[in-house]
Formats: sequence, structure tokens, C-alpha cells
Amino acid sequence: MTTFSHLSKPGKIGSLELKNRMLMAPMGSNFAETDGTCGERIQAFYEERAKGGAAMLTMGVVSVAYPHGTAEPYQVGISEDKFIPGLKQLTDRVHQHGTKIAIQLQHAGKTAVRDLAEGRDLWVPSMPAPHKTDMMNDLTKSELSRFIRTAGTSAPKIRVMDKDDIQQMVQWFANAAERAVKAGFDAIELHAAHTYIIAGFLSGFTNKRDDEYGGPIENRARLLLEVIAAVREKVGNDFPLWLRLDAQELHMPGGITIDDCRTVAKMAEQAGVNAVSVSAYANPTKGEAFTEAPLVHKPGQFIDWAKAVKSDVNIPVITVGRLEPDAADKAINDGVCDFVAFARKLLADPELPNKVLEGRPQDIRPCIYCYACVSQIFVNERVKCAVNPFTGQEAELALTAAEQSKHVVVVGGGPAGMEAARVAALRGHRVTLCEKSSYLGGTLFFATLAYGENGALLDYLVNAVKNNDNIDIRLNTQVDSALLEELNADEVIMAIGANRNAPDIDGADQNHVWSGDELRLLMTGEGEEIAQRKLSFKQRMMMKSGSLIGITKSTDALQSLSKLWMPLNKDVVIIGAGLVGLELAEFLVERGRNVTVLAEDEIGAEISIVRRWRVLANLKQHSVNIIKSASVSQISKDNVIYQTADGETKTVAASSVIIATGAQDNQQAAQTLAGDIKVHNIGDSASVDYIEGALKSATRLAVTL
Repeated sequence: MTTFSHLSKPGKIGSLELKNRMLMAPMGSNFAETDGTCGERIQAFYEERAKGGAAMLTMGVVSVAYPHGTAEPYQVGISEDKFIPGLKQLTDRVHQHGTKIAIQLQHAGKTAVRDLAEGRDLWVPSMPAPHKTDMMNDLTKSELSRFIRTAGTSAPKIRVMDKDDIQQMVQWFANAAERAVKAGFDAIELHAAHTYIIAGFLSGFTNKRDDEYGGPIENRARLLLEVIAAVREKVGNDFPLWLRLDAQELHMPGGITIDDCRTVAKMAEQAGVNAVSVSAYANPTKGEAFTEAPLVHKPGQFIDWAKAVKSDVNIPVITVGRLEPDAADKAINDGVCDFVAFARKLLADPELPNKVLEGRPQDIRPCIYCYACVSQIFVNERVKCAVNPFTGQEAELALTAAEQSKHVVVVGGGPAGMEAARVAALRGHRVTLCEKSSYLGGTLFFATLAYGENGALLDYLVNAVKNNDNIDIRLNTQVDSALLEELNADEVIMAIGANRNAPDIDGADQNHVWSGDELRLLMTGEGEEIAQRKLSFKQRMMMKSGSLIGITKSTDALQSLSKLWMPLNKDVVIIGAGLVGLELAEFLVERGRNVTVLAEDEIGAEISIVRRWRVLANLKQHSVNIIKSASVSQISKDNVIYQTADGETKTVAASSVIIATGAQDNQQAAQTLAGDIKVHNIGDSASVDYIEGALKSATRLAVTL
């Protein structure tokens, strides 16, 4: 059994005793009610995480001056006593499960987008420099319509804070802290990072003041120290209090440096804080910067910075930033930090801490870093999780025992089929999972090649169905009415994936033209007929050797094999710029192909905003040419002919062509099995919504059977 002895041991932050070293990091969720109060949605969300075994949760970005200074349309407020009852109900529900809860107090300063939208002043330390960004360029029309905008047609109203404003800000934080104690919170975190108001003063990039609040870091930290002192006066010296700091402000000349962070951490310790949580921020002049910081894509991005801070202070250091449990355990063992705070991972699996404590890391539902969660914030929607349909829906969806056990036959072993089987079996149903191929995973197996993070989800789902005694897995099994009658099924779930019809393009039937399905079948060793028709003898032998030694059942081995051989020539044109087309483009440029993408419709509309920024930046870095508004009319032997939006005919050279369009639902398959047995249709066969849609439809059906 895997042990995590360092994550498992108790710890302390000031007077606060914590049962282990795993915390829930503060996150904006947009789960509050429209008036900033805490209703059932947000209470149920936090209670579910409390059940999961974390030592402490931190409620993120709670507004000290609500509605002023808010960064989200459904943000929690604590600016008046009217907010206390809902907050108290929430803390009571968390405490029932032996879990502590802290509150992160915040004023968004120059990024108070609700003030921006509703025409209020943006409070800032000094007049901000003009800001240019290309973030908006890659949004769809629908997303652009939902983005926060300035009220009316006037420019944003900027308020450079005077001394009275500063004292008002200090008082807002102090009064909010007093209410937090009344609401039953166990600790307070001051948000002094991510360009919010305190960080705005700390940063030489945003603070150009020439009074005692500007200039050297000792002056720029004055607001923070005044807030700490005022909060201490309200809550007493023994109440646990800490702050979140930026270790670095990336792409911000004159911004916060690690030396600034270390200096401020020492000053804050002397002022009486009990811990420091180390984060970072990147100036979003380009959308992909958001995944450098604060929401990092690189594993363990903040580890070295946390270590540097810890070397300077005698209080606990909390670190965040895409840490797997084994890496988190090692970080504590190595003295890098004292506590690890998980964020996205606890959206994906609230029970991660319990599974760590029980030595069951293989049972943790993984975050696949698709950024569906945070992308919601950009378009004013409530947070969701692509791999966990229960997130944000805890008040509506519940995994309860079925009133009557049934025999459920699931047709299709892709993500939708495996999730439906898993949830149905957990509810007490007997499940037969039938898959026509020789392996589980469906299109998720091939999607893992294009985006490696999907592999953890594939492994989790396969492990979950294989290790459940209520699930009988039958590979190489084609389902028909006779088999269903033989199995005596009570209900049938069709999860056979999308129906992909070749588009009506002249020349699409040539041997150098491939569909995504054809590539998947070849790479997984099941495209014998395709291989005979399209591959040379040497290529067929290579494909066969991969199948014989089992390579095609291992995504890791396939990743390596695909770098040595693929049935594609040097110059590849991909027709279609949706999720499949763009991920294939990423996959191919990393294997030395010259890639052009022809986009007739919007680019990457099925990819969450933040991940889309990353993908498009990567493709641009690899000189992939994405041609917009291109309507393909013909594929010849060595080029693709298309028409522009202006009706001009153009060509692009192509020695291989991939058609990444044409996916449609597959409702007819369910109808062929219609009879006395109730048949349900889920996943891409019901609606082409990829991994997120597959898991969502599977879960919503399985909890009702």
C-alpha cells in the first residue's frame, strides 16, 4: 500500500490544530446567490469537500466591501451583518465532519470587474498604465457577448486612493474579519496577491505613489501591515491569521520579485501573522500567461519559491501549484513547505485526502488540467468540472443506493460507458459492460495521445470498472437484440460514440486522406482493412509488430512509437479547427510535421477558453498556419483547394490530409434495439460534447436508474 506519511501527520498554524497537511486552496467559484449570500449551492459544495478528509478548507475571494470591489458576479460578501447567517450555516456544516474552515478576505482593486460592469469606481494605488492584451482575439462570438464590459460607452472610472480611502480599506478588512469570527470561521487569510488591492500596493508595477505608501518595498507594504494590525485588534492575538503572497509577478516590469516576497513575509511574521501561502501571478497580456500563474500548468511550478520563503520565516509555509500527492508528500518531507493546498484536484475529487490517507491513490479521480473550471469565470458562469459532474451540483445530484437492483447492460466502453457502469454499480445495480473492440477507452484512448493529461482519467475509469465486482466486462462483444435477450437485461445504456460521416469533398477518398477514426484504428492495431488499402507493406509490418507486442494497448508506448512512425507525410493539412483538429495539430507538430489547419467555423469552440489560449499559443510557437473562413472544395494529390470568405480560390500544399469534421450523434443505433427493454442513449452517441459531455450525461442517467 502506498503511504503518504508526511501528508498524513497533524500540524498547526498558530493556535489552529489540523489533522493532516492537506488543505483546500481558496478558489473563486461563482456559487454565491445573486445578493452575495451563501445559499444551498455553495453550502453543499463546501460540505462535500469537508467530507473528503481535508484538514481545512479555505473559502476563496470573500468580498470585504460587497458589492464594491468584487471580481465575480456571484461572489460571496461579508461587508454587512446580513451575510453572517448564511456563512454560519456553511461553517456549521463543514464542522460537522471534523474539518476546519478559513475565509479569504479580498478586495479586487483594479480587477473589480463587477464595479467595471456596473459603473462604479475602480480603486487603485496609482493610475494604471495602458494595458494591451490579445485575450479577446481567441474567444467565440458567444463568449465575447458574455465577457464583462464597462457600463455604458464611457471609459472605466479610476479612483486613485487618497489617505481617507486607504483608511476606509483598512476598516473594511477589519470589520470583515470581525464578522468572520461571528460566522464561525476558524482562521482568516488575507488576499495579498493576484493584483488585488493589497498586491496592487505591494507591486512596483502598479504602485507609483510618491507618498509613504509608495517607493521602497517597506512603504509599499504599509497598507498590508495596517490591515494586519487592524484585523488583530478585532480578532485578538491568538486567532489564526495568515496571508497569500505573490512570489513573483511575471511579465510585469518592476513588479513583485521573490526578494520582495521574502521581505514582506518576514515583515508580516513580525506583525503577527501565523503563516504564509505562496502563490504567483502573470500579467495576462497574452491569454496563455494565465497558466503560468496563478493557475499553473507546469507541475510544481511554485515549489522553489515556497522553499525560498520558508528559509526566511519561522512560521508555516503553504504551497500550491499542480502538485500530485506523491510530490506534495515529498515537498513536506524535504522541508520545502509545511502544508499543501489542493485546488482543481478537489473539484475533480473531493475525497482525494481520504484516499491519500487510506493509501488508495489509484482511486483518485484526476484533474486533467483542461481548465473548464476557471474558464467559466471569464464568461460569468458558475464553476464546473469536466471530469466531475457533481461539482457545483451537490445540492441536486446525489449518489444514493438504488431502490431496486437491476441488470443494466452498457454498450460501449468509452468514457461515457465506463462512467455509467461505474456509477450504476456503485448504486447497487448489476452491470454488464460490452465493448466491441479488444480494449476499454474508446476515443479517450486516442485522445490521450494528443493530450497526455487525459491518460490519468483513462487509467482511473479502467481501474474503476475492472475492480468493481458488480461489473462484468465483455470485450470483443457486438451487442444485438439476441444478446440482450440472453442477458435478460432490465435496462440498456447505449454509449457507442459519435457517428462520423465523411464530408462531401471531391477527392476525400484518396489514400493520403485520413479521418480521425481511421488514424485511431491504425494506431490501436484494429484497422486491418484500412491498412491493406492505404499502407505500404513496410508500414503494415510496423503496425502489426506494434500490435503483436502489445504496444497498441499502452498509451505511453504509443506516444513513443508515434514519434518514430506514423502513416503521415511531412506536410499535413487538417480540415477542421475544433477540439479534434487543434489537438491533432499539437500532436503532429511535436512529431516533426508541417501543419496547416483550415477553419471554416470558429476556432476551438469546444475547448475551454483557458486551454484554448494554451493550444493556440503552442501552435503559433510551432509556426502552424491556421487559415480562417476556409471552405474546402477539393483535395488533389498534393494540395487542398479552398475558398476564402471573399470567394477567392486558394490552394495549400498537402502530402497528407486529415479530415477532423463530420462528428454527429448516433441516435439510430439505440432505435435498432428498441423493444420491450428500456434503451437510453448517452455520450457522443446522444450529443457530441466530448469528455465533459460524456461523463455528465452518463452520471445524470446513472443516478436515476
